[in-house]
Amino acid sequence: MTEYISILMFLLVGTGIVLFTFFLSSLLRPRNPYPEKGLAYECAEDPIGDSWIQFNNRFYIFALIFVIFDVEAVLLFPWAVAFGQLGLYALVEVIIFVFILFFGLFYAWKKGALKWV
Repeated sequence: MTEYISILMFLLVGTGIVLFTFFLSSLLRPRNPYPEKGLAYECAEDPIGDSWIQFNNRFYIFALIFVIFDVEAVLLFPWAVAFGQLGLYALVEVIIFVFILFFGLFYAWKKGALKWV
């Protein structure tokens, strides 16, 4: 039961520190509102139109696919370093892993998620 109490205390102290820093920052920050602060910043240019526009989800999906494959490629480096010690079982696992990656890439390609319009 003492483990649960220590976890509860850890959560309470962590939450308290976060709330205290938010409170302290609200007291110390300068308050100088003016209309230009509310404008969207676009490379030192005055914004044209409303900032709430719809954009194509393709850009978001393309970025997610990039991040997924980038992280998966990074995960292959430790495997490659320890390949000599892992044996045949690890080779079969990584072949299955890379096959799943290629299947995901093929699926995204067929769905048209990789077309940059």
